[in-house]
Amino acid sequence: MKHSLPVVEISGTPVERGRQYGEAVAARLETALGYYAEAFGVSSGLTWNQVTGRAARWLKPVREYAPHLLEEMQGIADGAGLDLLDVLALNARGEVIYDDSFSRMREEEPAEGCTSFAAYGPASGDGHVWAGQNWDWRAGVADTVVMLRIVQPPAPTLIMQVEAGQIGRQGASSAGIALNANGLGGRFGEAVGLPQTVLRRSVLDQVSITDALDVLCRTRAHIASNALLTCREGFAIDLETTPAGHGWLYPDDGLLVHGNHYQAGIPAALADGYRPIAADSLVRVPRAEAGLRRLRESAGADQSRKLIKDALSDHLGFPESLCTHADPRKPEVRHWTTLVSSCVDLTAGDYHVTAGTPCDREYQHLPFNLYDGPHAPN
Repeated sequence: MKHSLPVVEISGTPVERGRQYGEAVAARLETALGYYAEAFGVSSGLTWNQVTGRAARWLKPVREYAPHLLEEMQGIADGAGLDLLDVLALNARGEVIYDDSFSRMREEEPAEGCTSFAAYGPASGDGHVWAGQNWDWRAGVADTVVMLRIVQPPAPTLIMQVEAGQIGRQGASSAGIALNANGLGGRFGEAVGLPQTVLRRSVLDQVSITDALDVLCRTRAHIASNALLTCREGFAIDLETTPAGHGWLYPDDGLLVHGNHYQAGIPAALADGYRPIAADSLVRVPRAEAGLRRLRESAGADQSRKLIKDALSDHLGFPESLCTHADPRKPEVRHWTTLVSSCVDLTAGDYHVTAGTPCDREYQHLPFNLYDGPHAPN
């Protein structure tokens, strides 16, 4: 099946970038707002106006930490004819769910599902450095997903897969750094931290792997999230970041896979009674590892992409499998699916994605080389 994701390219000042972005995705933003208004209503009984009212608590920390990103959000709102708080709520939708206002929900909302990987050195038969993931989230926002290219000299040029209106999520930069991310779940008190979209964008804006790590280690996130960083030189590290501390993992013979459960160790704040918020993660991780070990057999980049696609198309435990499909036993507003499967060749600078589940569609090769931008390797 042939499917493709729309590509949006923005440049200029933060406000100019935001306005270009908002104008380009205005219809998709309307879809996103409609879906989340329904989803939050089902989960918590709150209206969208109540949700945006709660999102206002992130105005001050974002303005203090990254005022240019708040300007970009304002530009998005202006370009799409929305209020800044609408855009902020979409950028903090995970944080809103884990806000104390939602603590009385009937059941804890699942964290954003994903299976991320890095493969290089002995794990890569073609000698290239690979990074990517299956991004699993609510099927109702599938039509809002875009590939966003941000030209912002002197900072690196970025390519990311995002929901319309979000300023950051997963992607890679012209500095040769890829960020793949996974939700982890768990509540860590009521102190206000930064939204994940702001942190992830700030990570990708850095020019070195150590600077990127410093963002994760020196800032306080509002919710727990996993960050897998891979760099072109052949290095990867996984950080399980929480408001109460971090854990970390390194690859095993060049291969590192992470899901939605704590793999480096259960945080002390959750240790009493911890249970994985996504039980299927316990299946997805070893299945991805097994499939990706075949990369050792690859003789070239084309074969590597096929092997990665095959690995990420695994259906053990279907529909909540590595390649996730909507579960017809659940109401439509709670349907989950793999929104994007990404495969980034950090050696060649090629970025490939699927518009949906990888089992039934081909990779889309984005029309840019990752290294067309500042801080590209010589």
